[in-house]
Order: sequence, then structure tokens, then C-alpha cells
Amino acid sequence: MDFEFIRAYAPLYASAAVLTLTIAFFGILLSVVIGLLCSLVKIFKIPVLTAIVNGYIEISRNTPLLIQLFFLYFGLPKIGIVLSSETCAITGLAFLGGSYMAEAFRTGIEQIPKIQTDSGLSLGMTGLQIFRFIILPQAIATSVPVFCANIIFLIKETSVFSAVALADLMFVAKDLIGIYYKTDEALFMLVISYLLILLPVSAFCTLLERRVRYAEFGNSNPVSGK
Repeated sequence: MDFEFIRAYAPLYASAAVLTLTIAFFGILLSVVIGLLCSLVKIFKIPVLTAIVNGYIEISRNTPLLIQLFFLYFGLPKIGIVLSSETCAITGLAFLGGSYMAEAFRTGIEQIPKIQTDSGLSLGMTGLQIFRFIILPQAIATSVPVFCANIIFLIKETSVFSAVALADLMFVAKDLIGIYYKTDEALFMLVISYLLILLPVSAFCTLLERRVRYAEFGNSNPVSGK
């Protein structure tokens, strides 16, 4: 293992990690917004839109992110739409993640007993107030484990962004291997980089999951805190 090589090129991985995290942040943020909107369409069974959302979810979940990126980066220019590598990456991640987040939201919302909606109506609350103050907070709490799993999954999916000429972690590793043939060192730094990104995210998600569990919406005992 050439540690001098690792020391010399570690800053490249640091810059690539920042880019990877930036793309992942915006992609995941958009996927949450898309997921919430799609879940509402499915929950309220809005005509026409429900069929569109169902089609979107099926296409998104059953096609690889790499193919979606190729369509955005190489396909859209054929019809005059040219997107940058960063825009393609964010759009592709949001398109993929939105379908997974939609199912997470839908599952969480459907777990809330209907009697809570009836209770809200009996207190004079509007449908929007019931959803905002009663349904949504509990749905998010029950869906936290799924959200966290989706976030980790989406961050790992960023490893294919190099296919659209984005200088992410995988791009840097492949570039160094192609130029210097330092396969062990390049892959070692790649693994360490992803661990440094994913381990704190995983630890935060575990902590968050424990904090939001309560009563029948989790496994925690609200008295003992265990």
C-alpha cells in the first residue's frame, strides 16, 4: 500500500465527497417533496393523477438509476433539452427516491387509525388541520425507519453518477486507477470515503428512530424510555 500516494490524493477524494454530499442532499430533499405529493394523490385517490402517480412509481422503481441518468444526459439532448451533469444527477436521484418516499409516506399515513380523523372532525377541525397537526406528524414518526433506509440507499446510489461525467467519488477513483494503476490505494480511499459519509448518517438515523418512537407508534416504553 502506497501511503504517500494516499496522502497526496486524499484532497481529491475530499472535494469529490463534498460534491457527492451536495448532490445527495438536494436529490433526497426533492425526493421527499415528490414522495409526499405522490402519497397524498394516492391516499385521496385524485382522478387521473392517481393513474399518473402509479405509472411514475412503477417506472421509477423498476428501472435502474443508471438507465434514468443515461436518458437524462444522453437522451434529452436529442430533443433539444441539455442538462448539466449536476442537474442530471439531482433529477435522477429525485426521480428514483420520490417513488420510494411516496410508498413510505403512504404506509405511514395508512397506519393512523381512522378514529383520530373522526375525533378531529368532532372537535371542529378542518380536513387540512387534521392532516397537518394529527395525521402527518404521526405518519412521519412511524415511517422514520423506512425514510432512513431510503436515505442510505439513495446516498449509495450516487456511486453511478460518474457515468454522466460528474466528478464524484467513483469518478475520482476510476480516474486515478486509469492514470496511475494504483488500484488498491484508489479503492481503499473510495471505501473509506463512503464509510465516512454513511456511518454518521446511519448513526444519526438510529438516534432519530429512537427519539420518535412512543406509545403504540413505536417499540419504546414512554414511561421507562427504553
